[in-house]
Amino acid sequence: MSPPPPPPLLFLLLCSLSATASAAGKSTAAAPVATPPSSPVTIPAPSTSSHSTLDPKQLRALQSLSIPTAKDPCAPHNAATTCDAAAPFRHVVSLHLSNCSDDVSLSFTALESLSTTLQSLSFTNCPISPIRFPSDLALNLRSFSCAHSFKHLAGVWLSRFANLTDLAVTDVPVNASGLYVVIGNMRKLRSVTITNANLTGSIPKHLVENLTHVDLSRNGLKGKIPSSIAVLENLESLNLSSNALAGELPANFGDLISLKNVSLASNSLSGSIPDSISAIPGLEHLDLSSNQFNGTIPKFFTEMKHLKHLNLANNAFRGVLPFNASFLERLEVFKIKGNDNLCYNHTSLSSKLKLGIAQCDKHGLPMSPPPSKDLTSGDDGDSSDYDDGDDGGSSSKKEGHHGPNKVFLGLVIALSSIVFLIVFLILIAKRCT
Repeated sequence: MSPPPPPPLLFLLLCSLSATASAAGKSTAAAPVATPPSSPVTIPAPSTSSHSTLDPKQLRALQSLSIPTAKDPCAPHNAATTCDAAAPFRHVVSLHLSNCSDDVSLSFTALESLSTTLQSLSFTNCPISPIRFPSDLALNLRSFSCAHSFKHLAGVWLSRFANLTDLAVTDVPVNASGLYVVIGNMRKLRSVTITNANLTGSIPKHLVENLTHVDLSRNGLKGKIPSSIAVLENLESLNLSSNALAGELPANFGDLISLKNVSLASNSLSGSIPDSISAIPGLEHLDLSSNQFNGTIPKFFTEMKHLKHLNLANNAFRGVLPFNASFLERLEVFKIKGNDNLCYNHTSLSSKLKLGIAQCDKHGLPMSPPPSKDLTSGDDGDSSDYDDGDDGGSSSKKEGHHGPNKVFLGLVIALSSIVFLIVFLILIAKRCT
């Protein structure tokens, strides 16, 4: 029997066994939470519970504006508000008020709570009274729109939104001596729409050069379209219809090389169509109707490959329409009626197109309108007015109609003569007996 180990050696052996057991326990505990290098790490999404993401001050501001906040105002489906992604609290960057009730009022305090982050503000069907905007809000706004809202707007009030890129006012009276009062200081403006707003004055000679959209229709603008408008090389849409503009189109109108849609209808514009318009490569829509344009219609329209809508109705154009059937078929809309001194060549266009202008005679002048009895006839009757072959056929039918009448009259006369002769012979026979 071997002697027991000395006490120091036994102590070292026990310490070694204890250390080994402790290391094994730690390894076993760590194994379940180890993540392989290739496994994706999932980060929990931030909470979207009610009121948990919106800044509390802005939440109270929305409540004072009668905007429902029972659910998260920053939810994607919320039509009234749009929020940023800031943390720990989000902020309102877009606010749209629509169909407002009579008790809605724009609280200065509420707007001030939104002023540091709000960039877009719009109103639809909100007949509320305008109030003083916080200066920070006026400078921070990038977009302002108003349709069927407010009783009126002052041009000076709108001009405070100096950093706007988009301005839209529709069906709201704007009290201003001219457009420049409203947008003269908006150096970042890209799109301006002021329609049916009783806007008066003239079109400013100096506009923001980066404008891409201008709609000033249904107002009381007067004067000429300035030649300086040609500096708007980025302008894609121009609508100046239903105003009181007069004079000729600038000769450099074609310098607006980015134009796609142009409507100058229902003004008092005159003169001829500038040849420079042919230099606008992407023009798709051109409406010059209901003006006093005169001269001949340029043929360059047929070379504009993107043109789809051409309205030249109700002007004073003269001469021969320079278009053929293939060009008109390419257009989606073409209107030319109401030009009494304009006519079309029947060798190029069929009368069945119903253009609303007369056919040209051999001198290139409009033919006299057909007799009133022919105006009530169908399409075949209208075609015959300009077709010699049809006229010949009508004459033959008329001659064939008169022939049978003469034969019938001859037979009646012959029979009458025979009857008279028989009666005469009978009377003579009775006398002789």
